[in-house]
Amino acid sequence: MTKTQARIMEPNVGAVLPISSPSQTSKAILWKALSDLDQNQVPNAWYDWLSDRGSLTARLIDASENEFSVEVVRQYESVPSASEAAALKIATNTPVFIRQVILCGKGKPWVFARSVLPLSTLTGRLTALRELDSQPLGALLFNDPSMTRAPVEASYSYAATLAVPDTVCDGDVFLWGRRSVFCLDQKPLLVSEMFLPDFGAYDKNYKHAREEQA
Repeated sequence: MTKTQARIMEPNVGAVLPISSPSQTSKAILWKALSDLDQNQVPNAWYDWLSDRGSLTARLIDASENEFSVEVVRQYESVPSASEAAALKIATNTPVFIRQVILCGKGKPWVFARSVLPLSTLTGRLTALRELDSQPLGALLFNDPSMTRAPVEASYSYAATLAVPDTVCDGDVFLWGRRSVFCLDQKPLLVSEMFLPDFGAYDKNYKHAREEQA
């Protein structure tokens, strides 16, 4: 049993945000612009996380009270899915570097992140993106003065459909996710973030403290 599998088998901690089991009434949303979704399609608790234009890494660090870590699942060269290629505006046979990690808070797997970087992006100073290992990509992106970001897309579907490995989450669980195309030095990369079943509303105390300070 891997460390990730062992963690997934542990009981949840805290108040868990709604992650639905599949049913005949479940209405999947597969990568649509968040701005195009009706308010009744996205629960308020999720809209707050999906629409946040800041660094998810920074917000998870706050929510976890600095008990945050990154666990690398896999890094490899391949080709993008049709959906990923369309988002990046590249051909489906374009060689890419795929990075899959788990963002963990309080010892729990909170978010599965899948980043797709065309090999043409990984040139010059951006070659270093191959060697991040357990460093969070988000922290680098939001500290880079050349960074630009396209509008957020959201998804609500089976974990398997969202390319979450079954070693991380059962494939038949419905998850909320978001993705954006970022550019560094005008070179694109796609970052997708899927919120896992162990992700709880841990930011309540942090938000309350901020409101009191305001």
